[in-house]
Amino acid sequence: MKLEAIGLTKYFPVTSGFSMSGSRGWVKALDGVSVQVAEGETLGIVGESGSGKTTLARLLLLLERPTAGSLLFDGKAIGDFERDDLARYRRAVQAVFQDPYSSLNPRMRVGDIVAEPLPRGSGLSRAEVSDRVREVLQLVGLPREGAALYPHEFSGGQRQRIAIARALVTYPKFIILDEPVSALDVSIRAQILNLLKHLQEKLGLAYMIISHDLAAARYLATRLAVTAPSLHGSAPVRGAAAPSLGAPAADHPVRRSTQPGKAAVGLPLPPALPPSLAPLHRPGARVARDQAQPLHRLPPLLNDTGTTTPGTARDE
Repeated sequence: MKLEAIGLTKYFPVTSGFSMSGSRGWVKALDGVSVQVAEGETLGIVGESGSGKTTLARLLLLLERPTAGSLLFDGKAIGDFERDDLARYRRAVQAVFQDPYSSLNPRMRVGDIVAEPLPRGSGLSRAEVSDRVREVLQLVGLPREGAALYPHEFSGGQRQRIAIARALVTYPKFIILDEPVSALDVSIRAQILNLLKHLQEKLGLAYMIISHDLAAARYLATRLAVTAPSLHGSAPVRGAAAPSLGAPAADHPVRRSTQPGKAAVGLPLPPALPPSLAPLHRPGARVARDQAQPLHRLPPLLNDTGTTTPGTARDE
């Protein structure tokens, strides 16, 4: 399996008021992005908000049509797909979304939620569908009997496991992970990341993980791409997969100021925590009251009358 995007571009029109007839300009959400992911690989997409990461995911899920560029699946262009090819692609490419609380229908039982991606014309009987649902639930570490329960009867981490099971039920080859652990407690994130890595090794899955958390992306990704917005804040720029996660060269865009139309590829390793912050990152660590940092005052603010008012205190 190989999924390849070549020069993907997506522009959104800027309209005036409630009228959709005329556009005043275009928002360049993606501009010439080229990436590829093969079986067993994980491509990490990192970047600040508004840099087009989710737009890229929507294009790969066929939820949006690109303005320009092409998308290839196993060497065949998506635009040339017949109906059967399109159905095969949708079964092979699945997604796990960020918030397990809003991505699961609270009125549906877990068994129905997990079975929802299965097409009605798949030829599976009701008993076979039930068996497959219980199989993937067990695969993600949930009891088989959990299919009869509702989402509110599970914790946040268990709900994300349900979302992963729903993505696995069609036996996919490629899964898009859109911030898969950002909505979870810190203590649960490592469990979900370990589960995803285990499933990849066992099933030969390919991942694309979208994340603001560089540690999570670094843990899963075999290659990394950094999307950088333009200086005008209107568009992300070109992205490409980095061959490694090593520190970039001195003349690399990551070490230069971000320029419009340039790709920030590669990622420097995060620096070690300073000794003063290290105790906060150890499980069960507590900071003594006499070690608390002093309050700092904000600079004077300009009020409506044009005079200054003293800043208020806050914790750093």
